[in-house]
Parts: sequence; C-alpha cells; structure tokens
Amino acid sequence: MAEPTSGEGYQRGLGTRQIQMLAIGGTIGTGLFLGAGKNIAKAGPSLILTYAIAGLMLFFVMRALGELLTYRQAEGGFAGYAREFLGPFWGYATTWTYWIIWVTTGMAELTAAGAYIQRWFPHFEVWKTALIALVILFVVNLISVKLFGELEFWFAMIKVAAIVAMILIGVGVLAFGFGDVGDTAAVSNLWQHDGFFPEGVSPMVMTLQMVLFAYLGVELVGVTAAEARDPEKNIPRAINALPIRFALFYLGSLLVILSVVPWTEFKGGASPFVLAFDKIGIPYGADIVNFVVLTAALSSCNAGGLYSTSRMLRTAGVNGDGPKALTRLNGRGVPVLTVVISALVMGLGVIVNIFVPEKAFEYITSVSTGGAIMVWTVILVAHQGYRRKVRRGELPASDYRMPGAPFTTWMVLAFFAFVTVTIAWEHDTRIALYVTAIWVVLIVAAWPVVRRNSRRAEAAAPEADAVRS
Repeated sequence: MAEPTSGEGYQRGLGTRQIQMLAIGGTIGTGLFLGAGKNIAKAGPSLILTYAIAGLMLFFVMRALGELLTYRQAEGGFAGYAREFLGPFWGYATTWTYWIIWVTTGMAELTAAGAYIQRWFPHFEVWKTALIALVILFVVNLISVKLFGELEFWFAMIKVAAIVAMILIGVGVLAFGFGDVGDTAAVSNLWQHDGFFPEGVSPMVMTLQMVLFAYLGVELVGVTAAEARDPEKNIPRAINALPIRFALFYLGSLLVILSVVPWTEFKGGASPFVLAFDKIGIPYGADIVNFVVLTAALSSCNAGGLYSTSRMLRTAGVNGDGPKALTRLNGRGVPVLTVVISALVMGLGVIVNIFVPEKAFEYITSVSTGGAIMVWTVILVAHQGYRRKVRRGELPASDYRMPGAPFTTWMVLAFFAFVTVTIAWEHDTRIALYVTAIWVVLIVAAWPVVRRNSRRAEAAAPEADAVRS
C-alpha cells in the first residue's frame, strides 16, 4: 500500500523500477528523435561531439542536484532549494519558470506527435493529433500517480528497447553488410564526406540550443523524489547511471546512424531514426521506429508536460507563491486542479500549430531551452549556497557530493552563458530571449503581490494552530 508522505499529502506510488525508467525516459525525447535530424543536416557528424559536451555539463548539474536531494528532500525539489539557499523570490521564480518550461515543452512534444502521425495519415492535421494526445494523457494523470508511473515505465521501455535494437541492427549492417545500405555503410562515413566538421565549427556550436533541449527532462528525478520509495538510495543510483545512458542512447545511436547512412542523406524535418531504417530496407522497420518515436513524444509530454508541471503548480500553492487552492489533492493523492490548469495552458500549443505549423517546433523548443538554462543555473547556484553553509558548519554534509566543485560549477555556468549567446545569434531562436525577457518582467511584477499574500498566509498559520490546540 502507498503511504502518504509527511507534510505533502502525496503518495509514494513510484517504485524503484519506475524511478529508474523515469530517469531514462526523461533523457530520451523528441529533441533526440526529431531534433537530431535538423542538427545533422546543419553540423554533420560533429553533432556527436556537441552531444558529448552537453551531456557532461548536464551530468554535473545532476550531481549538484543529487547532493541537495540527499541532504534534504524539499517540497518542489530544486525550487525548494532555491527558496532555502537563495531566498523566497528565487523559490517563487524557479517554481513558475519550471512550470512554463514544461508547459511549452509539452506543446513541442504534442507538435512532434502530430508530425509522426502524418507518416501514416498525411492529410490529418497536426493540431488534431496534438489535441487527441493531450486529452488522453490528461485523463491518465487525473487517475493516480501509480498509473502515471506504470504508463511512463512502459513508454520508457519501448524507447530503450528500440534504441538498443537500432544500435544492434546498425552494428550488424556495419559488420555483415546486410540491408540496402550494406555496401556503403562504414565507420568512415563519419569523416569521409568533407570531414568530421563538414560545415566548420560554427554550425556545430549553433546546434547547442537544440542539443540542450534534447537533455531537458533529466532533472525530473528531483521532482519525483516526493513520490518515490526509498529516495536516498534510488535517486543517487539513477543519477550515477546517467553517463552510461548518455553514452548509449545519444552518442551510441548517433555514431551508428551516421556510420550506416552518410550525414548528407539527412533532411531537416525527418527523424534520423526513421530515415535510417528506411535506407536499411527492413520491412516495416521505418513504421515500427515511427511508432517508437511517437511514444517518445507522448512519454515526454506525460512525464514533463503534465506530471512535473502539476507538481510544480502545487508547490507554488504550498509555499504561498500561488493560490492556496492549488494545494488540494483528491483521495488518490493527485493534484487535480493543477493537472487541469497545466493541460489547458498546453492546449495553446494546439493553437500555435494551427497558425504557424512550419515554425511551431523550433519556436517552442528555443523558449523551453532558454527557461531550462535558467533553472539549471539556479540549481548550481543553490548548490553553492549549500556548500558554503556546510563549510561554516551550519548544515550537515551530504555523502553524495558533486565532483570537482566549485571548479566544475563555474565551468558549467560559463557553458550555459555561452549557449545563451548562441541562442541570441540566430534569428529563429532569438525569439526565446524575447519571450524570456517578457517572462522575467511578469515574474518580477507579480512578486510584490505574491509576497504580500504569502506573508498573510504565514501570519494566519500560527493563529489557526492556536485555535486547533
């Protein structure tokens, strides 16, 4: 039986296998399955190096978050640490920023799902698929966290099995020469077509924005801690496995794909996984892979778009950063109101796909990446605040420590600053900075009202306690 957690009301309905698969599923989404196609066309094989660099940086972010999680579990995960070590404003800003990130990411995943369906139903408009998918996932998230975790477990299993199968088939093509590309498949495809950097270093650098979007979701482990069984053991285990997962799912799959099929064959709008199986010529192989990448989009929308956003909204209510009504849970421990609100706002993505379908994915992902960089930065700075208090003897040290800190912390912060510059460099991604600027203005403008309401709630709490006693 799931037991309520103290002070939160959630149920610990996520077991070890579900936490592990949530960690895996959070790092395999549309950014890899769809976004990689555009990036291969832009940068060629050098994209592999971009994924390796970004993966290393995100691993350090997760180690910093892991140290905080093993020190103390906070309501809202990293938003709670921002509140504790940086102040109430940063807790409030992180909570709402993470919510808007995953709302927009959910829009991107719904857009991708619509694009995948068009392989089988080319005349079925993207926005219709997006709407149907949103309604189905909305209903699942309303039922219980256990059902959500079970659905996400199988979504992740499908993704993992598909990538492993694709890598094995690709290795088989390279080793034994079977399939329609058996005569041309070779590891030398990584450098034969105008070199490893065919378009130069600059295009590779400009793919960083989309590559970081591909890693968005890795921090979901921190959000699930409140509903996980034995988090002190399961959270570090999930984080420690990230380098292997990054190496296998991202670097391994791209190495195999670009060895089997030359990078010059890839077009911007197509999934490289579907295209590779088309080229190999396995009967129905491309259709199977298309189904897999469709489940990947739905998985990301399920775990990040609805699950994490609804929990972050509830955190806003618990901490006084939003209306108290957001804290309500039903008998199964589900924050129904916040699930409804997140689903309604994600519905705006359907509207975007009606009016600008050709640009919807790029616009939405650039906005998500800009917000993600802000949240990851807050995690690192909060971690520094925790380490300072540990050095002063004010807090106990965690046994699970971020390696190389504070040097590695400053290295990752510099990397994020550099990526922000690359977002500003291109016209199509620059919209992210405009949207981010507007969001910052809204957050700052709303803070005095939020803070006033929060202080009233804090003042009312002791009086309510006195009446009850």
